Amino acid sequence: MSEEKLNLLRRPFPADQVSKLPKPTKAQTDEVKADFGKGIRCKICGGWHHKDVVHLDYVGHAALTNRLLDVDPLWHWEPVAYGQDGLPAVDKVGGLWIRLTVCGVTRLGYGHPDGKSGGDAIKEAIGDALRNSAMRFGCALDLWHKGDIPLYEDGKQDLDEQEEPERDEYKILCESLSEEIAEIKIGLNKGDYARAANSWLCLDEDQQKGIWRAPSNGGCFTTEERAKLKGPEFSAAIRSIKTTV
Repeated sequence: MSEEKLNLLRRPFPADQVSKLPKPTKAQTDEVKADFGKGIRCKICGGWHHKDVVHLDYVGHAALTNRLLDVDPLWHWEPVAYGQDGLPAVDKVGGLWIRLTVCGVTRLGYGHPDGKSGGDAIKEAIGDALRNSAMRFGCALDLWHKGDIPLYEDGKQDLDEQEEPERDEYKILCESLSEEIAEIKIGLNKGDYARAANSWLCLDEDQQKGIWRAPSNGGCFTTEERAKLKGPEFSAAIRSIKTTV
């Protein structure tokens, strides 16, 4: 029964729940900023943008939440870790790791605020993590395939992402390795270096290099976590595993 319900998450969203988001290039955005007259009132999305902008499909939070409730009224999410204040722990860039549970099945997700601040940053990180983890259940997966990046938010919030393709590639890599990264972070934060090392060695060399980015540039590991990854305890755990394999 749970498997049948979970399969409902993969149903395509009806047309009235799918909106259009303009996806301008940086050059198109700069051109309209320099000369407002270069823009048009779009008949597709109602926005003002360059005439050659393409549009992508996206699903709003309300539709996503409604789908989760239809499948499992008791669905819930929880943070992977809590801070000393008892609130969900976030990394140095405000990112949030969560566990989304639907029909008794739990999957990881990661969200970050993309430069937003205050309450908007918290809401954006939660929403981003929910759509990331819901995607792992197949929710709106057809829309992920249609565009270069997944879109669930209203247009204003996602346009900044589209102007940073390199950052998008990094985010996609981290999302594909979210379970391994979460295990590494948990192991480091609990002082369980064997757990962290095991998950680190599950990554190939290219993946290890690919996720190694400073938190100031949006990296998935905090400065403290990076220090632990370069520290003697973690190195010893790596050596111990390699000598027993």
